Amino acid sequence: MPRYALQVEYHGAPFVGWQRQTDQPSVQGAIEAALARLEPGPHTIAAAGRTDAGVHALAQVAHCDMARDWSPFRLSEALNYHLKPAPVAITACARVADDWHARFSATGRRYLFRVSTRRAPLTIEAGRVWHVRRDLDLDAMRAGAAHLVGHHDFTTFRSTICQAASPVKTLDRLEIEEIATPTGREVHFRLAARSFLHNQVRSFIGTLERVGAGAWHPDQVRAALAARDRAACGPVAPPHGLYLAGVVYPEDPFAQD
Repeated sequence: MPRYALQVEYHGAPFVGWQRQTDQPSVQGAIEAALARLEPGPHTIAAAGRTDAGVHALAQVAHCDMARDWSPFRLSEALNYHLKPAPVAITACARVADDWHARFSATGRRYLFRVSTRRAPLTIEAGRVWHVRRDLDLDAMRAGAAHLVGHHDFTTFRSTICQAASPVKTLDRLEIEEIATPTGREVHFRLAARSFLHNQVRSFIGTLERVGAGAWHPDQVRAALAARDRAACGPVAPPHGLYLAGVVYPEDPFAQD
């Protein structure tokens, strides 16, 4: 059975998350239903990361096995046709080796978190950014973020229901920049690691927002990390500002396209 890598973009608002759940809409369920319209199922697909309810993706990656030998272009076009009107799109498709795996072959994940600081209510960007309605001190947040980069025990910054075997991870990058957009100024947080713990990114951002607002000193981030205690974490940022921005592989399966 030929295997295909799918690059997937989606708006997370209508879904309970990536993972299929009984009687509730999920991104995985939407794609598997579209696959069943092309070939008899059942179809089970795997993804690079299981995003939570309300989280978006710019470039999630999944793989599927098909009975027929589809051209990648025809498969992506057919899936996009049957995915309508769900806010899910296959933006790239490639044939991959039979042992290639969207999750286990990945060597890194990249996330983007968007925060709007404008005072006026959001209209166009409502549900796509975290609206904090205040200016944030970027230098203070960068100083706080510096304590998080590297190899650490991130117990403080992971959900109590996280199923990872260990809280120890390496955060490769946490960059913060202010962006002028047509709808107002935004602060963008860009993070990269081989993998992340459940709620780790949103825990980082909620804590750093407190630093940017002046409620926390940057050194309190270091103290929170050292505490290895979930109670030491700041507020958890809402899901609608978070985007899975990309997945890294030793060889980009979509480069040929």
